[in-house]
Amino acid sequence: MKVIEIDGLSKSYKNRKAVDGISLTVAKGEIFGIAGPNGAGKTTIVECASGLRRRDGGTLRVLGLDPWNDRRALLQRIGVQLQEAALPDAIKVGEALRMYASFYDRPADWRKLMDEWGLADKERAGFAGLSGGWKQRLFIALALVGDPEVVFLDELTTGLDPSARRMTWGLIRDMRDRGISVVLVTHFMDEAEALCDRIAIVGEGRVIAEGSPRELTAAGKSASLEDAYFALTGGGTE
Repeated sequence: MKVIEIDGLSKSYKNRKAVDGISLTVAKGEIFGIAGPNGAGKTTIVECASGLRRRDGGTLRVLGLDPWNDRRALLQRIGVQLQEAALPDAIKVGEALRMYASFYDRPADWRKLMDEWGLADKERAGFAGLSGGWKQRLFIALALVGDPEVVFLDELTTGLDPSARRMTWGLIRDMRDRGISVVLVTHFMDEAEALCDRIAIVGEGRVIAEGSPRELTAAGKSASLEDAYFALTGGGTE
């Protein structure tokens, strides 16, 4: 079953085409990675698919809904964590979860979610005082508080130390184990290889290659996914 179907998606900003005819599908219960250099169109794809930005062309269905025309209904069924996400410094963990839960018609039990993601001891902690790893744990809980079927995560582990990154990887795997489909935007090839069932490598608004980590490694005639990335794109991950 396909939870996301994108066909010929295009989006421009002034005279620059950020996304140029991209077509992708995401299956139920998989972690689908979108990788590519800065400016490749990764975040624009996620913003269009999650109903946060209007596309210029192409067709797009998420859970059978048009993300822009049906965005209120869609936002009740998805979770989104964008790269530039932030919370007020003074807001407490419990307050943030309670507030986000109020946005949904049928939210998950935010207190149970707090327990499940190890945040119970941080309920009264202010956002500013959390380490990077705890902030990301909170962001994941916030993305799940609406009890979503699909979650979009954009560069979730950027800036985290190795220990916090590995912890976050475990949380993402837990989402999939719960039956949630995950779209993961990343520029870390080790992360994509460790987590993703399939990956689309994009560049200049187009899909350069798509497949499992093993298939992409073979396509690049390389020993690792990172080497394949360089071979396929001719550029860096930054």
